[in-house]
Amino acid sequence: MGLRHFILVLSLTSASAFCRSRPVAVGLPTHTFQLPKPQSRLSAVEGDFDPEAISRAKEEAAAGSMKARLRALYKFTRPHTIRGTILGSIAGTTRALLDTPGSIASANWGIMLPRAFIGMVALLLGNAFIVGINQIYDEDIDKMNKPFLPVASGEMSKRFAWIAVVVSFLSGPLLVKKFFPPLLFKLYSFGIFLGAIYSIPPVRTKKNPVLAGLTIATVRGFLLNFGVYYAVKDALGASFSWSPKVAFIARFMTTFASVIAITKDLPDVEGDKVSAKLRNALSSVHSVCTNIVGDIKAYQIETFATKIGVARIAKGATFCLLLNYIHALATGLLLPAGVFKMIPMIGGHIALATILVARFRQLEADSIQSVKKYYKHIWDLFYLEYVLYTLI
Repeated sequence: MGLRHFILVLSLTSASAFCRSRPVAVGLPTHTFQLPKPQSRLSAVEGDFDPEAISRAKEEAAAGSMKARLRALYKFTRPHTIRGTILGSIAGTTRALLDTPGSIASANWGIMLPRAFIGMVALLLGNAFIVGINQIYDEDIDKMNKPFLPVASGEMSKRFAWIAVVVSFLSGPLLVKKFFPPLLFKLYSFGIFLGAIYSIPPVRTKKNPVLAGLTIATVRGFLLNFGVYYAVKDALGASFSWSPKVAFIARFMTTFASVIAITKDLPDVEGDKVSAKLRNALSSVHSVCTNIVGDIKAYQIETFATKIGVARIAKGATFCLLLNYIHALATGLLLPAGVFKMIPMIGGHIALATILVARFRQLEADSIQSVKKYYKHIWDLFYLEYVLYTLI
């Protein structure tokens, strides 16, 4: 029996036993929750839940293993988001250098490289704060939806998680304030603020699918790409201007990040639905169980995936990304000759659009493993776009 279904059955059994001695106005639903059918064999993807491996990791961390604790910290930072941040930083830096004639030959690399490293560290600290604070406040729901995360699994203690988050929150802004222009400090602080209210009550924008999408799109789509490009231009002593390539990547990645904001809930939809069924079942029990129901309601996160369904969301996300690729093709074709290099701008985006369609056709909406792979492939396309950004 899967962990989520075990929790469901255990909770229903406990609630029923607790209330059995009292009259019940409305009985529990008579239908049963079916275990998921065996899925076709698919290769493992990031986020797979291996109870035995997590149990071993918990034991090693509890025994004081530094390697186990560092591994938990690495998982805490959500590696797939780190890769996006690093690639965005490298691509933005490369693009700014290429757009500034003579900068590569005349740059003072003894100053530039350390500053670039500090900027990368600041971005990773901001990333760690945003994903870390989310895991702290989502611990209970993550035990159902993402039991592989270190806080939810117990691999990392809540105390250590708070230390990591507070250190990231304090260190990142201090680095930006000391080494970068005031505008970048304001933008960085704004990004931290958006990341905080995404997870922290009472605002908790993640409860609203639209606000959640806007938050992620703003931070990962606009602030990251604009901020890195502006920082490099400032370090080179060159004035910032909205070149066609910078404007394109800001538009493209903001749209892409919006799609990620919606599809990120696809792997969680099974747990969200089970949680909703549990809430509805308990709601029908006598009022003596009101406190139990209230606790469960507190963790409800309504997403487009739970409202509309995996198949429709995946189809809509694929369609939106195809429109984004069409926008890339139109941008390359309609602007004056020489603004973009046609082979990477046109050929590259046709290739990525083809991969997108192929991955969508492989999706099995009723298979959680297949859904996870589809979501992973969306991130892969996100990474590849940064490669194209340096070539266009």
